[in-house]
Amino acid sequence: MKKSNFYAFLTRLRWIKRWGLKRNAYEENVMEHSWEVATIAHALAVIKNRNFNGSVDANAIAVAALYHDVTEVITGDLPTPIKYHSPAIQRAYKTIEQQTRDELLNILPEELQQDYQPLINEDLQPKVNQQIIKAADRISAYLKCQAELKAGNQEFETAAKRISADLMAMEQEEVAYFMRVFAPSCGLSLDALMQESAIKS
Repeated sequence: MKKSNFYAFLTRLRWIKRWGLKRNAYEENVMEHSWEVATIAHALAVIKNRNFNGSVDANAIAVAALYHDVTEVITGDLPTPIKYHSPAIQRAYKTIEQQTRDELLNILPEELQQDYQPLINEDLQPKVNQQIIKAADRISAYLKCQAELKAGNQEFETAAKRISADLMAMEQEEVAYFMRVFAPSCGLSLDALMQESAIKS
């Protein structure tokens, strides 16, 4: 049976740093970001189903979210201001991203490729799944910005405002719920979290 380097590539996501153009108080890599996006996306899907008459597959969304930045193991993390700097750069990056998806898919054993194709190529996901994963990605970025600001790093001030506006513009009920119920406590210290949890229980 032919060897595949697919998972060897995935393990290298831990070495791809995010927010490369900014000074970071806390470094973040693509592997940990992907886990956070997956857990947030899963929560958004569950919230949508339970509270807002949704009928999405929360588990499928969580798995797809784990792979949402997988191409960055080859391309690296292109910062948002660069990615959207001009239509020409945006088109070029989309072409590179698609070629990278194809390359990653092709190093999988042939009999597995059809199973991984919708994970590696987000365009093959149902539209509602894409929306939830995108929202989770933005929430993750919002939480990162808030952590940096709390650490006194004003480098993230503009990004925080832009991402907050993006989240409001989404007008997704599950996003508003998450931001109201879960996001505020993400900035608390461990002692404060333990104290609050003890009081509520």
